[in-house]
Amino acid sequence: MVQLYNLHPFGSQQVVPCKLEPERFCGGGRDTLFVAAGCKVEAFTVVGQELCQPRCVFSTLGRVLRLAYSEAGDYLVAIEEKNKATFLRAYVNWRSKRTENSRVCIRMVGHDVEAPFSETFRDQMSIVEMPLSEAPLCISCCPVKGDLLVGCTNNLVLFSLKYQIINEEFSILDFERSLVIHIDNITPAEISFCVGYVAVMSELEVLIVKLESDPKNRESVNYRPHKTTNPTKQAEGISNETSQLESDDFVICQKPMELLGEKSKQSGISVTLESTGLADEKIKYFHVRHLLYRRFAPDISSCLLSDDVRLHSLQLLPIYQTGSLTSDRKNSSQEKVLLSLFCFFSLPHVGYLYMIVKSVELLSVYQYPEKSQQAVLTPQFLHVITSNNLQCYTVRCSAAAAREEDPYVDTTLKACPPISMAVCALRIQLFIGLKAICHFKNHVVLLTKADPETVPERRESPKRFLSRKGTSVNPKTPPVAEAGWNLYIVNTISPVQLYKEMVDYSNAYKTAKTQSCVHLLSEAHLLVRAALMDASQLEPGEKAELLEAFKESCGHLGDCYSRLETQHSHLALPYYKMSGLSMAEVLNRVDWAVEDGSQKYERGLIFYINHSLYENLDEELSEELSAKVVQMFYAAEPKQLPHILCSPSMKNIDPLTAIKYLRKLDTSGFSSVLVTLAKAAMALKMGDLDMHRNEMKSHSEMKLVCGFILEPRLLIQQRKGQIVPTEFAVHLKETQPGLLVASVLALQKNNKIGIEEADSFFKVLCGKDGDTIPQLLVDFWEAQLVACLPDVVLQELFFKLTSQYIWRLSKRQPPDTTPLRTSEDLINTCSHYGLINPWVNVLISSESLVDKNYMEDLSKLQSLICGPSFDIASIVPFLEPLSEDTVAGLSVHVLCHTRLKEYDQCIDRLLERCPEAVIPYANHELKEENRVCFSDYVF
Repeated sequence: MVQLYNLHPFGSQQVVPCKLEPERFCGGGRDTLFVAAGCKVEAFTVVGQELCQPRCVFSTLGRVLRLAYSEAGDYLVAIEEKNKATFLRAYVNWRSKRTENSRVCIRMVGHDVEAPFSETFRDQMSIVEMPLSEAPLCISCCPVKGDLLVGCTNNLVLFSLKYQIINEEFSILDFERSLVIHIDNITPAEISFCVGYVAVMSELEVLIVKLESDPKNRESVNYRPHKTTNPTKQAEGISNETSQLESDDFVICQKPMELLGEKSKQSGISVTLESTGLADEKIKYFHVRHLLYRRFAPDISSCLLSDDVRLHSLQLLPIYQTGSLTSDRKNSSQEKVLLSLFCFFSLPHVGYLYMIVKSVELLSVYQYPEKSQQAVLTPQFLHVITSNNLQCYTVRCSAAAAREEDPYVDTTLKACPPISMAVCALRIQLFIGLKAICHFKNHVVLLTKADPETVPERRESPKRFLSRKGTSVNPKTPPVAEAGWNLYIVNTISPVQLYKEMVDYSNAYKTAKTQSCVHLLSEAHLLVRAALMDASQLEPGEKAELLEAFKESCGHLGDCYSRLETQHSHLALPYYKMSGLSMAEVLNRVDWAVEDGSQKYERGLIFYINHSLYENLDEELSEELSAKVVQMFYAAEPKQLPHILCSPSMKNIDPLTAIKYLRKLDTSGFSSVLVTLAKAAMALKMGDLDMHRNEMKSHSEMKLVCGFILEPRLLIQQRKGQIVPTEFAVHLKETQPGLLVASVLALQKNNKIGIEEADSFFKVLCGKDGDTIPQLLVDFWEAQLVACLPDVVLQELFFKLTSQYIWRLSKRQPPDTTPLRTSEDLINTCSHYGLINPWVNVLISSESLVDKNYMEDLSKLQSLICGPSFDIASIVPFLEPLSEDTVAGLSVHVLCHTRLKEYDQCIDRLLERCPEAVIPYANHELKEENRVCFSDYVF
């Protein structure tokens, strides 16, 4: 059952000053209404909410049967009847028609216009006649390209919109008969066309196809009568045989059917294409893709079969790509890119809305309380008329289009109400004798014709629909004695105004915490979202107001989901993000009042706060709000409390308050190394070093490392995109550097921190910038080699270490802190550090090297070069700063060249600098066949 909200989408109204009773009418662009009566068409300018005045009048060939306007090309097209013959004519340049007697140019479609007539065509209205082999039944203009589709008994004819260039300064609008779509077994009562999508409707059938421009299936262009052997069609073929039965004693009805996608080919309706356009046409359609076929059966539950049970109001509604909701991009008609397409059609008591672009899906079903006569679909609403009511329903087009446009919808970043949400009626407004409806811009145009026999029966009914506001519609229906017709323009109020009313209305449900509040606020959100998507309808300055309303609606929805205990409580997070509210502003919206001494916090709010504190937002909560957050998580999610306290946003928390709640976790049986580290961090924050040491001693170093893995923010935080070491990390650097290096290494091993982030962390921690490398970072690199991390690029790590060793040796630069590992430790624990060759010790002993740090760096470099994994060729170009004049430099150079098998060069250098090392060198490095040559070389 559709829920009814007594809202006020309709504002003021005005009467169109028609001279004759309207037979057909349609909207023309942003400011014009066309009304056809008899053999004339009147155009009215509609400006604002109170001004509707005649613009021009032009004559038609006969009575207008169908009327349509195309914004692309700014032309009016009509099917006209004269002497029982029908004609198709397009009215071009109608804005230049100033008086009824102004000259009009009549020309045939496709006929070239000579240049001397250019000035004539520039200043007068043109009528383009389009001859057809069959009588036209219905018409539709593509809202994007302006192409015209005409429905005939057995085919559809497509006229492509084009421009004839008269000269460099002037061109005229024309059409080209480019395609004939042959359709068997269905006679179109209504059609709709939009960028290649074609919808055809008969009395009880709807067919939707897509014209494809893929040239691979080009052979299907030529028309050939199609003889199908489909069982469905064969079943339909029995209609001729049973026609006499129907007329005598029986009524044979086919069963209802819905076929989606390729299955709709089984409908028994054949569709073939016949191209009639020029070969150089930019877009040519080659084959057909079937999307939807639906057949309805008349209701035979009653004894009498009503002839009025038939489909009506077929419509394709496009929604265009708009870009980000916060962008200032302007969408002109030339820039329109189809985002999503919707199809609506209706039976007397139920309407159907489908989405048909990427997939065919039934979005909504509308159940009307009374028998409908006509309906129009807009991006914001569905307007339906019955004999005495104008009904306004919500639609789900914007929700479906939002998911097509934005891949981040339905994530933690963004959200949108679901398309499955039940539709509702915003208003049922009384009008006596409604006959027809159309819509353009923010105007609903209604034709009424009062029936004197039915008016007295309805005289008391308007009391049910009395407005709660003075701005609602109050139609002035003529008295019974003066029953007649009227053409009304009902102005829909601005989306922002209706949005505000819906928000006010929702406050009635707010305290009750019901789903009705969420539903109504979701409707308000979709209303604003749809208005933003329909950018062409926005007035200057209205977009900023809508964006503000959009953010406000997200905040309201965030409030709803944060306080409702539902399965969708997590939606509080994306809606609050979209609202632009800070975490402090959200917390200030929370009702912290406690009635019975116990505060219950709903999981939506907990989820939002928890997720936000994990995101490293550049926002610091006040001490008061931080205390409330701690209280909230202690009551609702105590296991998350240590994590919450480590967030940069909780920087201002009072350490005593935090320790009080952490100790409560201990006393309640919830104790872990993470709680210990959190207490140690808080003790350090308030300067209690004794408490800090006692907490750190309560667990082994291995457990402490595990605790840092559980919560890396104890050591490393990010603020404004920069790595910031915590006070805890600074303290560990001074007191337990080994634990710090082991912890960061464990974070990297568990993918909690990247390689570059770790390097940056140690540089910032040690106060080094640029190319200066602190010893603690060198210790970390050495630890990486020892740990053999799988994601570490070995050669890059080798290069970092050898470059640092070489730089220190060449500059005689000692490390800024005591290294955590000696060369002997590395050789014993890491396979990448090899045993130093014996002859190197002989070479080094020839010169006194007193500096212990210098010796350690030299031994580590030598050991790394002697290791099995090091690529020697990559480091040779970087040995230049390390001079061979020193024994240390000589040993490194000789080791590298030895690894490159340049033995002769190495022996020459040793003979020159340290002859006593030659024999040990030869014994260790040279093989048997080389030793004979070496002996001859020496002696």
